[in-house]
Amino acid sequence: MAQELQIGDRVRLIVVPPYVKTAEPKPMLRPPNVVQLGEEGTILERRPGGWGVRFTKGAFLLDEQCLEKVD
Repeated sequence: MAQELQIGDRVRLIVVPPYVKTAEPKPMLRPPNVVQLGEEGTILERRPGGWGVRFTKGAFLLDEQCLEKVD
């Protein structure tokens, strides 16, 4: 079941990675507790390392496998 993610889509975090990378010009690694399992965000951009997603506590770069599209 391949999902087609696009910029502007609402997504839900379904897997919390061991660390998260900020989606900034100079990315930083952050502990995984800055985002919560089930938290919803909006896709801002596509990057080689994944999707830039805006959550409550900031924008983070996440792999597509960690996300599911919210209808």
